[in-house]
Amino acid sequence: MSKFDLNDLQADLDPATPDASPESSPAVSPDPPTRAGLTDISQGGNFRTQAPPGDAGQRRSGDTAALSELYTPQDDTPRSDEDLGAQLLEGGIINAEQLANAQRVIKQTPGKNIAQVLNEMGVDEAATQEVVAELARLPFERVQSDGSDAYDEKALYRLGAEFCKANLVLPLRREGTRMVVGTASPHDVFLLDDVKRKLGVTSIRHVLVTGDDIRGIVETLTEAEAEAESYDVDEILSDVDVEEDDVEVVQEEAQSEDLEEAESSPVVRLVNHIIQTAMREGASDIHIEPGEKALKVRFRIDGVLFDMMNPPKKMHAAITSRIKIMANLDIAERRLPQDGRIRVTVLGRKLDLRVSTIPTPNGEKTVMRILDTRSINVPLEELGFSEDTLTIWKNQVSQPHGIVLVTGPTGSGKTTTLYASIQQMDLRKLNISTVEDPVEYNVAGITQIQTHEKIGMTFAAALRALLRQDPDVIMLGEIRDMETATIAIQAALTGHLVLSTLHTNDAPASITRLINIGIEPFLVAAAVNSVLAQRLVRRICKHCTEEGPVKPEIAEFLELHGISTSKTVTGKGCQRCRQTGYSGRLGLYELLLLDDFIRDAIARNPNVIEFRRLCSERGMVTLREDGFKKVADGQSTVEEILRVTESTI
Repeated sequence: MSKFDLNDLQADLDPATPDASPESSPAVSPDPPTRAGLTDISQGGNFRTQAPPGDAGQRRSGDTAALSELYTPQDDTPRSDEDLGAQLLEGGIINAEQLANAQRVIKQTPGKNIAQVLNEMGVDEAATQEVVAELARLPFERVQSDGSDAYDEKALYRLGAEFCKANLVLPLRREGTRMVVGTASPHDVFLLDDVKRKLGVTSIRHVLVTGDDIRGIVETLTEAEAEAESYDVDEILSDVDVEEDDVEVVQEEAQSEDLEEAESSPVVRLVNHIIQTAMREGASDIHIEPGEKALKVRFRIDGVLFDMMNPPKKMHAAITSRIKIMANLDIAERRLPQDGRIRVTVLGRKLDLRVSTIPTPNGEKTVMRILDTRSINVPLEELGFSEDTLTIWKNQVSQPHGIVLVTGPTGSGKTTTLYASIQQMDLRKLNISTVEDPVEYNVAGITQIQTHEKIGMTFAAALRALLRQDPDVIMLGEIRDMETATIAIQAALTGHLVLSTLHTNDAPASITRLINIGIEPFLVAAAVNSVLAQRLVRRICKHCTEEGPVKPEIAEFLELHGISTSKTVTGKGCQRCRQTGYSGRLGLYELLLLDDFIRDAIARNPNVIEFRRLCSERGMVTLREDGFKKVADGQSTVEEILRVTESTI
């Protein structure tokens, strides 16, 4: 609330009559000011109590407590967390367990209120804010980002998008000379004073909105601004200042020239443009490949590489140096491979770029893997599981102990499946830890450990240390050797759930791989619960779907898998799918569930061909069979299924 001006208050009262009787004191209304009056106080100006004409004002000498006689606020001070919690509990918005957990977090986290904690726990913010507004006697509004009249655009630009996002404040509209301002906090009147001063308005009407609504509008506005300029990438990284000594260390004059070129505006803009375009196209990787006479930039989109750009060959060294500077790599070293990481903000979205360079006869080839957190925040239901497979898989990742394996080649979506499985667990009640090389995505609520081979921080060493940390669920990036496999088996047999990956072609081969690594067959049979093999295929573009007659060579494959149809669904090709007929990807899944019969077979150490046939006889749906089911559903094409799968039975 705005501060009282004590000097003005003294001037308004008449200090010249200190001996005046109480009857001659200025009349002060016993009724407290209304809420409207309080709002006007917070909106600027000092509160003054003036004596009626002809009466002498008086203030109690030397007692600042007399202010309470001049101004008694209405009893609408911020309600306690207990009041809000009780109201939310009574309204059925939260349950008793959530309230108890929130109160426990508040005790351990000074400075947070119950509304913030509940929002972080996943409680609907709109429902919480509505109760907060009711207790604070403020109006509550929802703000939609798809309407141009949802907020005052001119006032928002005047405040600045960063200010609005940082303080969760949004100018909504003008009502005469008054500005309606929405905030996520009901009691921050100093923020309202700041907004009033920045906007130059005389008064403000305060309403409560959700923080998600404010962030959504600001992010939408930021993306629109970035798209307006083809080369304007949101500050990828502040340019690194190169000192003179750094240039002197370089032995070749050409490297010094390359460094200067790398810091020049055209090169910076070109690299920014490459990254921005890759994000817009939904690429997962950027390949910058030097040829003998040309430089080629390719993007991997939906698992397939596309030629996108051909910058001048003479810019290759400068582009590579620019990327190295951003990733804090050694620009002078061109003979050895290097790996680094860049954190960027593009079109209002935070991304990580994993950079890898490798020397070739025509210069260094650079590949950047785009790590977008949105790609792992996908529910299991949207990954492409069939209904039966999804039900079984959810049950498997809910087991109290055992090993659950996900297998497939690089880029087949194993990490996405594992993270999606973890995020459907109860992160509040389980101690979940991961060991990865490298940690690609940062996920709240779990402990993530990065391996470091050079200092002895291997998968086995990290896993051994984790077992002393009272874990419930452990995710291993990969089982690579016997030592790691042995500790994982021991962890599974002693009451822990272990999720991990293997690089095998199908699910049955994972079992024989563990045996070949050196694990005893009876231990594999006892510890492993299930194995999920997967591949990613492209979806048919929904914007250019069409039906056509079945080609003769395709009809044979359909009949082999029990699909009799005279027409198939394909993508005609449009601008949205780059004329390919495909847009997006979905998974093909082969789930091997180990029952007692299969465990007995594993203990006898079968060869992979016999074991694969046995698994199919026990009802395992192979990758190719799952793929043809998706063809029958019109989700993908026969060509895609044949591209990523192999017929082994």
